[in-house]
Amino acid sequence: MAKRHRTDVLIIGSGAAGLATALHLAETTRVTVVSKDAIKGGATNWAQGGVAAVTNPDDSFESHIADTVAAGAGLCQEDVVRYTVTRAPNAIKHVVDLGLEFDRHDDGLHLTREGGHSRRRVLHVADATGAAIARTLNERAMQHPNIEIVSMRVAIDVITSRKLGQTPNRAVGAYVYNTRSDTVEVFEAPYVVLATGGASKVYVYTSNPEGATGDGIAMAWRAGCRVANMEFNQFHPTCLYHPRAARETGRGSFLISEAVRGEGGRLLLPDGSRFMDRFDPRAELASRDIVARAIDHEMKRLGAECVFLDISHQRSEFIEAHFPNILSRCLGVGIDMRREPIPVVPAAHYTCGGVVVDLASRADIPGLYAIGETAYTGLHGANRLASNSLLECLVFAEAAAQDIARRRVVEPQVPSAPPDWDESRVSDSDEQVVLAHNWTELRRFMWDYVGIVRTNKRLQRAQRRIDLLRQEIHDYYARHRLSADLIELRNLVHVAELIVRAAVMRKESRGLHYTLDYPRPVSRPSPSILYPAADPLDVLQPLAAPPRRARRNLANTAAS
Repeated sequence: MAKRHRTDVLIIGSGAAGLATALHLAETTRVTVVSKDAIKGGATNWAQGGVAAVTNPDDSFESHIADTVAAGAGLCQEDVVRYTVTRAPNAIKHVVDLGLEFDRHDDGLHLTREGGHSRRRVLHVADATGAAIARTLNERAMQHPNIEIVSMRVAIDVITSRKLGQTPNRAVGAYVYNTRSDTVEVFEAPYVVLATGGASKVYVYTSNPEGATGDGIAMAWRAGCRVANMEFNQFHPTCLYHPRAARETGRGSFLISEAVRGEGGRLLLPDGSRFMDRFDPRAELASRDIVARAIDHEMKRLGAECVFLDISHQRSEFIEAHFPNILSRCLGVGIDMRREPIPVVPAAHYTCGGVVVDLASRADIPGLYAIGETAYTGLHGANRLASNSLLECLVFAEAAAQDIARRRVVEPQVPSAPPDWDESRVSDSDEQVVLAHNWTELRRFMWDYVGIVRTNKRLQRAQRRIDLLRQEIHDYYARHRLSADLIELRNLVHVAELIVRAAVMRKESRGLHYTLDYPRPVSRPSPSILYPAADPLDVLQPLAAPPRRARRNLANTAAS
């Protein structure tokens, strides 16, 4: 019999979005947080730059709103931008009250300026702000008696009453794979929050941790939710280019913070010449999409493996004080940024699209919420402004918590009793090489065909390969026992298809989506909203029925 858990609110993901939500709820609610790892903070732990918020009298909400809308290239929802920006001070106060200490100088908070910002407004903790936020939230969550944290779990699918043949439809929990015990557990909860981060692991080069496999986006899509703007994948323009560093960490490219350029870092070609002023009057302080495309263009034009980011003209003491983490990592691979430029390349960094939610973080299915990089709120539009991501997590965590707390009072709590996970008709696999091969192939062709610069032909090639992989992965999923790799690969192929479908829909170049076939923007842009099948059960059926001995029951079978 499967292990079962019951809780008031199930939160899938232990980064800033998930833990901030848990802490807002915990005074009145029992909360269970499911984490893939040993509560390391997910992508939050890797965020270097900081949190954008208006805290300086010389700054204004209107300025922050204008910068966000400009970066979003015509696709931001301005009411959402205003909602987020005006609630930023309260979001900052909440984490400060929890014990976070931002860097200060004699006049108060020390603020940095990053690409796309017209003012210094980014609060930070040296160059490891995300790690400091993650540490603060982790400590408070683990101390709270109403918060249960279960680690080393990978969520498989959201359970809805409709999947179970019940009405009305709502979220009632999730199936979750325990990587330690190699078993599937049932988590029952009338409210489920998806805070699993983004999907940048769909690309071969990424600044994100191993877990950024689009789990929440894929699960919400299979449950019957809309997904939007998946074509807008932000490539951070400056990640450390050093093969040995990538091999030793096993985590892909190390991000060189936007703040390095904000403090005067210059981008250089291999011959030492600057080039960004040829692409944008803001030069190195242009938004990330422009800088990433410029670097990609120059690398391809010259056949260069990388470009260089130079801040060695600043005093050594300044670099040591402001970028200790980056300096340490570079020194670890033999690069002294105090005396020489850093070799850098673009890498997939942030998923601007996601699960469609409202201002309370509610998805299309009652009881289901999505927060942070998993969600599409309308804040980022066609490109995310630097350091608005942690802000979005903190603001919408509070919004979701307030909505859940209110609904728990007025909505009847009806137990659902979802069935145990059924593995009686599947077998162990002796073909793990299939997973490894498919994983590598998927990420490689997504980088080559659906990367920084796209064409119709490249997208068509990617779609054909996705169709083949999706069938293979579905057949594998239907016949064999689960593993973490299989769950993540299944999610990645679904996310890859959503990215390609959204990219095909957009007949223009805008923000992070640049296509040689439609190089100009259209005059009246709109979000790329993808709708699941009219009946979510259609989404949940396998593409081709596997042999009877391998079928899982309906509650356990999901889309490919």
